[in-house]
Amino acid sequence: MLNFGPFSAPVHTLRMTARIIDGKAHAAALRAELKSSVAALAARGVQPGLAVIMVGDNPASRTYVRNKVRACEEAGVLSQLHEFPADADESALLARVRELNADPRIDGILVQLPLPPHIDEARVLAAVVPEKDVDGFHVHSAGALLIGAPHFVPCTPAGIMYLLEKEAIPIAGRHAVVVGRSNIVGKPMALLLLQKDATVTICHSKTPELAAHTRRADILVAAVGRTNLIGADMVKPGACVIDVGTNRQPDGKLRGDVDFEAVRAVAGSITPVPGGVGPMTVAMLVANTLHAAQQRKQY
Repeated sequence: MLNFGPFSAPVHTLRMTARIIDGKAHAAALRAELKSSVAALAARGVQPGLAVIMVGDNPASRTYVRNKVRACEEAGVLSQLHEFPADADESALLARVRELNADPRIDGILVQLPLPPHIDEARVLAAVVPEKDVDGFHVHSAGALLIGAPHFVPCTPAGIMYLLEKEAIPIAGRHAVVVGRSNIVGKPMALLLLQKDATVTICHSKTPELAAHTRRADILVAAVGRTNLIGADMVKPGACVIDVGTNRQPDGKLRGDVDFEAVRAVAGSITPVPGGVGPMTVAMLVANTLHAAQQRKQY
């Protein structure tokens, strides 16, 4: 407790609660806009189409796929779910990808990850033609993002950038710290922030003294999949904290990588789990599928 004299107040009474970034509300507004755009495209005789490939029966994957398919259907996007058993042969999976590549009704192909260990994930992702890579995982998409000419951006980082823009969070000249270096979130997130003129630090499991880095962040993105990794003492007062973690607890509830209740007393703004980044990821998939249809039909 700081001592301000006989009438001093405890430190916790001087703290301000962070503004909650409502990803669910932002995603709903975006999906409404996308639905209107899809209807306009349908009026010209074009219905965007998404094919989702799922291998096995992972409960988390099934939930994600269900949300993605539902969001597409609500927006008026044709959606197909192609399911394979967990012991499916890789050649059968590749053959289905080739069929979908050639299907004129399908504008986007999504391979739900993770795949079973016996399947070469990189080979399957590379089999999707770049113009239908709405997940943004193809080497072509990654390379385009690296040189600053993005075609399809992975949905989670794209959704985070959308939230930062809508919440009017300054990026240019700010210090952003990304905790996590995956090809799905960490690396593309860092590149997108860099393109908006942030100074970016990437941290990971081998980073010593992690808190020394995170405490310098004006924008902190946590994407490692470890419950409550980021505590209040690791956050700069007033920082924008984006929690990408979706860690299922023994009681079935989802918790993020950020200790939400503790950090919200320090941060300036923060995303909750659930209801923060997750809904935006799904909305951006619909946006990428619409974009793919417009590009392929040259509209």
